[in-house]
Amino acid sequence: MYRFLLTPRWWALNIFTVLSIVVCVVLGSWQLSRFEARVDSHKKQQNRASDAQEAEAAPLRKLLPVTKETSGRLATVTGRYDAEHQLLVPDRRLDDRTGFYVLTLLRTDAGGGAGQDAAKGAGREKALPVVRGWLPGDADDRAATAKVPAPPSGEVTVTGALQASENRGTDGVRAEGGLPEGQLGMISAASLINVVPYDVYDAWVTSSKTTGALRPVPPAAAEGTGLDLKAFQNLGYTGEWFVFVGFVLFMWFRLFRRDAEAARDLALGIVPADAGTPAPTAAGSSDDEGADATPAAPGPRKPADSGAGSVSGADSAPSEDPAASGADSALEADPAAPGAQPEPAASGADTAPSGAKPEPAASGKASATSGAGATTSE
Repeated sequence: MYRFLLTPRWWALNIFTVLSIVVCVVLGSWQLSRFEARVDSHKKQQNRASDAQEAEAAPLRKLLPVTKETSGRLATVTGRYDAEHQLLVPDRRLDDRTGFYVLTLLRTDAGGGAGQDAAKGAGREKALPVVRGWLPGDADDRAATAKVPAPPSGEVTVTGALQASENRGTDGVRAEGGLPEGQLGMISAASLINVVPYDVYDAWVTSSKTTGALRPVPPAAAEGTGLDLKAFQNLGYTGEWFVFVGFVLFMWFRLFRRDAEAARDLALGIVPADAGTPAPTAAGSSDDEGADATPAAPGPRKPADSGAGSVSGADSAPSEDPAASGADSALEADPAAPGAQPEPAASGADTAPSGAKPEPAASGKASATSGAGATTSE
């Protein structure tokens, strides 16, 4: 009964089904591995952040450029704060409250870099953005900005968690611009290049020690290491690929059951009617009724006698009334002597007056004038 599985059509369908399942399983497993990798990196980042707080600070030049491994590490750098270019970073949240960062550029020599870049940049000034802390309130409110303490003067050594430059996808970033003077929407070298007259490191530091009313800003997880929206997208794609596997199996089983039922019916002698052959009609169907209901062609009309007249003056068709036919036969079979009166026709036609030659009835529809027996000629 399952010999149809050996047909070329089913060979092609089976190969397509197997390949589809393999592809969906491989892609679903890959998306699941991506999600698991993000979960593992998130755990490692949390462990690294806790270890970084206990580890000793390293010179900045040893931690550049910023990577997933160096992000969050404690870095130390020496320089002088540029109080003239202190900036406020608005719309930053801390402990479910909205406030702003206080960012001051720490001017150093170019020796803070690493390798050949440090040798080439020796003697040139380069600044490192340092977030000295966070204050609640609006960066446009003078009362809130009045609480910002002045940066320390002279040469200082700053220790803080190293962070990569922000981008448009970072939380709290205002990349559209339109901010008033003295405010910055995104902490990055690209946004600072036109603000300060010196080079800026492609990194920034959040200070672990604050002064005045400032609160320290905790380091953020490196991009691609946390359970962000992309991680849950990988999990959603995993579910979609395995749903496709179930759909492929369902369609294969549906086609298999249909062909199996057709093969079983054929084995039992149940042959489905050909869709191109019309089904026979039953006796007395509408086709026969339509044929029987075709009206017959009317026969030749019998000319009306010129001596017979009707009230309407129109000729009438010959009657098929058996009574009228019997009356005509009686008149023809018995030509009585003059003066004999013929029997009236059953159709109710009027008879001629006494002594006149009887006229045949005009299918029982011709009527005489009131009481007049003689016919008139036109």
